[in-house]
Amino acid sequence: MQSHLKFQQALALHQQGQLGEAKALYESVLKKQSRHFDALHMLGVLAYQSGNLDRAAILISKAIAIDPGAPTAHNNYGNVLQDQRRLDAALVSYNKALALDPVYAEAHNNRGDCLQALGRWDAALASYDRAIALAPRNAAALYNRGNALKAMGRFDEAIASYDLALVIVANDPDTLQNRGHAFAEIKRYDLAVQSYDLALEQKPDIAYLSGTRLNLKMHMCDWSGLTQALTALQADVLANKKVCPPFPFLALTADPALQRHAASVWMQDKYFRQSTARTKFKRGRHTRLRIGYFSADFWNHPVAQLIAGVFESHDRTRFEIYAFSSGPNTQDSMRVRMEQAFEHFVDVQAKSDADVIELARKSEIDIAVDLSGLTKGCRPGLFATGVAPIQINYLGYPGTMGADYFDYIMADRTLIPQENRQFYCEKVIYLPHSYQANDRKRHISEKIFTRQDFGLPEAEMVFCCFNNNYKILPETFDRWMNILQAVPRSVLWLLQSSPTTVTHLREQAQLRGIEPDRLVFARHMPLDEHLARHALADLFLDTLPYNAHTTASDALWAGLPVLTCMGASFASRVAASLLHAIELPELVTEHPDDFETRAIELARSPEALRVLRKRLKENRLKTALFDTVLITHHIEAAYEQVHARQTGGLPADHLYIQA
Repeated sequence: MQSHLKFQQALALHQQGQLGEAKALYESVLKKQSRHFDALHMLGVLAYQSGNLDRAAILISKAIAIDPGAPTAHNNYGNVLQDQRRLDAALVSYNKALALDPVYAEAHNNRGDCLQALGRWDAALASYDRAIALAPRNAAALYNRGNALKAMGRFDEAIASYDLALVIVANDPDTLQNRGHAFAEIKRYDLAVQSYDLALEQKPDIAYLSGTRLNLKMHMCDWSGLTQALTALQADVLANKKVCPPFPFLALTADPALQRHAASVWMQDKYFRQSTARTKFKRGRHTRLRIGYFSADFWNHPVAQLIAGVFESHDRTRFEIYAFSSGPNTQDSMRVRMEQAFEHFVDVQAKSDADVIELARKSEIDIAVDLSGLTKGCRPGLFATGVAPIQINYLGYPGTMGADYFDYIMADRTLIPQENRQFYCEKVIYLPHSYQANDRKRHISEKIFTRQDFGLPEAEMVFCCFNNNYKILPETFDRWMNILQAVPRSVLWLLQSSPTTVTHLREQAQLRGIEPDRLVFARHMPLDEHLARHALADLFLDTLPYNAHTTASDALWAGLPVLTCMGASFASRVAASLLHAIELPELVTEHPDDFETRAIELARSPEALRVLRKRLKENRLKTALFDTVLITHHIEAAYEQVHARQTGGLPADHLYIQA
């Protein structure tokens, strides 16, 4: 009787949030009655709430051993296991809870979370639907259902689910934030920003949301309040605050020190490696180096478009090539090509990190190459635990990963001058020409387009920039408008991401004294046709601090000269790297004034532009930039050198690959 009263007291204190007092009373009950199921169970729940997962697992499992017929204990044990990332075991616990109580709505919801973490989206959705059917006003299940639908790419349905959750729990910041993410995916940037603003009103310190919001405003070219917001954001990044994901931050500053701060904060927060000890990898006897390429972008994506030829050109007598694909199985032409290019193509989209790590280690990968970095669909958790003895950051992310478990970054002398190495956690592999792989097989449509097809003037200067709109900062736009002012009747041809963007940019042009219709907008079209329409432009004007990357290669491949201005960061030096590799260094400037002057000079000298185009045409297949086989040889030499260092017991170090 006394134990029962003490337990009830403890439970009341627990429910009031007085955890220390509740813990003492639970322990007091257990001293008198060591097999008291409720005391063990609730002490385990308290340990879980306090973040002590190991103790929680021990206590709740002991309670289950006493009474295996309690569904709540199995549900809570599942929660502990899920937080320990023991997902398969957690699923077993939820299934046990539901076998005991099939109408246990909370367990259906938690089971959905577990299935979602395992990448089993359809099954997760079914669990959430069952939870909602049992408890229609279950805001948590509606929110989680929205997350599953968002992960499945069913964004309109996700938004509808979030809206239902918000009817039940108005202004929930997490729901508002994720609804904003879903709006962003369907390019309703205005509604996304509105949703973010509501979330930040409720919870101003939501991790990384202020930077995400600013990035979406950049997508719309809505520069209102930008100077103040950017100053605050940069100060917060310097203070190691969780304010901006690393990838969008690359387009907001050319300061590589700040970019390293942003990456390090993100990785410490989300993908922290608990142990600094190197993993011991078991190696069998195999004669070829096993290279594992990890990416979410083995489909019709810019990364695949660049590197497809490298995969096909690898020397199979020396290298055994694996793909670990965590992106969508689109079955487009590039996905089919990717599957054919690799000896081993493994779809790991639905596999947990633990399963992928086990698979990679069993495959005895010698070198793991992360092609996604910190972009959409990335899985840095694989590398935090370790999938191979050597781990390389390459191509997909133009900056440091901010974590010491990446041994190398592949770059070149233009991208990372020696004095800038301090801003990279990785050691630098210097490829001899440009770091960027290119595919010589990229097809340019044979369709003949006219300027009239795209609303361009027939006989005037056409500047263009087909970079994503978020890369356009006001300072870049100022320079562009100065150029248009100096070259009468010229136009600037830009990529259109949304009607809102068009409106904002034309308004900004008018504010700078330029007729709005001198900005012409290009809609998206198939890549081969997009490449073909480059021929209608005269000069590509680059952005700073985030240069044209694949878009610069597109232009050069299509025969359109690119004028760039270098900054200090990796992302702000890529176009310069490409231009040096194609032997057109006169198109690289180092100050915005020089960029502006050079653009005006070229526009006023049709003969100089004609000569440039002729040289570009001649260099296209003679120089290193589009020599797929040559860059493959250089990448292979890098793999052999880093492997030789590792097997020889030497630490990673900066390496220069010879031409």
